[in-house]
Parts: sequence; structure tokens; C-alpha cells
Amino acid sequence: YRQSAKEKGTPDPTTTPPSSDPLQTMGCCSGRCTLAVISSLQLVFVLERQIFDFLGYQWAPILANFLHIITIIFGLFGTIQFRQRYVIRYAIWMVLWITWNVFVICFYLEVGDLAKDTNLIMTFNISKHRSWWMENGPGCVVVTITDMPEWVPEDHRYIYVRGCLLGYQYIEVAHSSLQVIFALLGFIYACYVIKIVAEEEDSFDFIGGFDSYGYQGPQKTSHLQLQPMYMSK
Repeated sequence: YRQSAKEKGTPDPTTTPPSSDPLQTMGCCSGRCTLAVISSLQLVFVLERQIFDFLGYQWAPILANFLHIITIIFGLFGTIQFRQRYVIRYAIWMVLWITWNVFVICFYLEVGDLAKDTNLIMTFNISKHRSWWMENGPGCVVVTITDMPEWVPEDHRYIYVRGCLLGYQYIEVAHSSLQVIFALLGFIYACYVIKIVAEEEDSFDFIGGFDSYGYQGPQKTSHLQLQPMYMSK
């Protein structure tokens, strides 16, 4: 009498969970961990940038930073909890975020017809403030001019900035360049995590979901042997 693999309690190879492959599990874990680290660094640097944009009354970057913070939080949640749709939205937003930061770089470097002194783009023409780094950059000395022109509003001051070791536009460009680098890394690892999660879901559905992992107890078999019976006439 021979017992089958199910009766002996030996797991059936066809019911092995898709995550039992150590290489696949390692790759998925490393990709998720790397994406989580990148998202955390993005969150730290965008919060730092948001503070200085608030101090400079840069309303367009403030709005963009706020959307970026929300997307990073959802992307980080999707990475940790294996929620594919959140990671997909994170990846799509990374493309838009790269586009925005490239525009900011071109704006401060005055590429083409762009001019960094335009109020409409960064402040929605609500105020005449510039970047916070314009007056508070490294080595900058602010000199207030008392003899103000007539066109200067009474609640504003007329200043002259000198001695800056680095122009404020280059500091803003450095901030945007750092965001572009993190966004590129985040997009690459987000696509990798999406691919891994999709492969695991496909293999999991192929073997029948949780039904394949149900415990099947040993089947009782009868040891009685049927013997032919002969009846006399």
C-alpha cells in the first residue's frame, strides 16, 4: 500500500506560494526598501523646500510642493502595503514633477523668453516678492535705500543686495536639480516594484489563490481486501 503525496502531508509543488522563491522575494524586498528610502528622502527635501518657498511667498511652488507631498505619502503607503495603484499614481506624478522642476530650472536660468523677474509665474502676480534666497543667500548683505522712487508702495522697502557668494537663482536651480534626480530614481524603482507586484499577482491567481493552500488531512483508506465468494448450487 502506497500513500500519495497529499496523504503523507508532503506539499504539492504546484501549490507552492509564488513568494517562496528566495531570489524573487529578495528582489522585491530590496526594490520596495529602496523605493521607500527614496520616497522618505524626497519627503524631507520637499518639506525643506516648502518652508523657504513660504518665506518667499512663492505661491506656485507652494502649491506644487503640496501636491508632491501628498503623492509621496500615498506612494510610500502603497510601497509598504503592496498597493499597486498607489505606486502607479506615484510613478505618473514623478513624470509631472520632473517636468515642473525642469521648467523652474529654465525659468531661473532665463532660457528662451523666460525671465526670473516675472511675478505672474511664481507668485501669481499677488506680490512682488522674489525667492527667499535673494536676500538671505550666503554672504548676501541687504542695503535699504531710504530715497525711494515714487512708484514703490508705502508698505514696501526699496533694497539693494550685494556681496552674495552665490546668486539666488543658482540656489533655486540646485534645489530643482536635486528634485529631478530623486524623481528619476523614484520613477525607475516605482516601475520595478509595479513589475514585481504584477508578476506575483499573476502567478498567485494562476495557482488558484488561497484555495490551493488549504490544509488537506490524510485520507482514510480501508485495508480490507475484497475476496470473491463462491456459492454452491
